[in-house]
Parts: sequence; structure tokens; C-alpha cells
Amino acid sequence: MNYCSKPGKLVRDRIPQIIRADGLEPVTYVADREEYRSRLRDKLGEEVAEFLEADEESAPGELADVLEVVRALAAELGVDAARLEKLREAKASSRGGFTERIVWTGNRSRHSE
Repeated sequence: MNYCSKPGKLVRDRIPQIIRADGLEPVTYVADREEYRSRLRDKLGEEVAEFLEADEESAPGELADVLEVVRALAAELGVDAARLEKLREAKASSRGGFTERIVWTGNRSRHSE
């Protein structure tokens, strides 16, 4: 789902420099706060899709891209990496993590007939 209707896409901060180093001139602008948030949401979807399609060798790099976008979204919400980690730890403490590979398929009555 695209949250931003304008053309273009959010790129990492050094991408324009990299393009210039390749002898080209990038066409860019700086998004306002509302557009930035919208484009971060789009970028998260893009990066998750790339991770889901990645093979085992490239998956860690794609996952790092997802993490970079998550951190940018958190910062935009006023949550630094340390606080985000504390929130994650609190949820893991109260609800558990995903290390035990448990798959839930529904409930049944404790008083089966």
C-alpha cells in the first residue's frame, strides 16, 4: 500500500553522493515531516517485501534494511533506539519472544465432551 501519492521514493542519505560519484546528477528534494512519515511507511513495506523474497545469503542485509527503516520510524515518533529496545524487552518479558517456534491454531474448551 502506498501512503504517498507523489512520484519518487525515499532513499538513504548518501545515495545522491553515490550517484554523483557515478557521474550522474540526481534529482532530489527534502520531504516535509508528513511526507517523510508517509514515505517511511512505504519504505518499510518495500524493505519487508525485499526481505521476504531474499535468499538465505542476502536475507541478513535485507533484514538490516528493515531495521534501519524501523529505527527511522521510531525516531520520527520520538522513540530512540534504547527506548525501542526497552519496549521490545518488556513485551518479550510479558508475552515471550518467538524463539520457541510456537504456532497457535485456535482454542478448544477445557471441558471437552
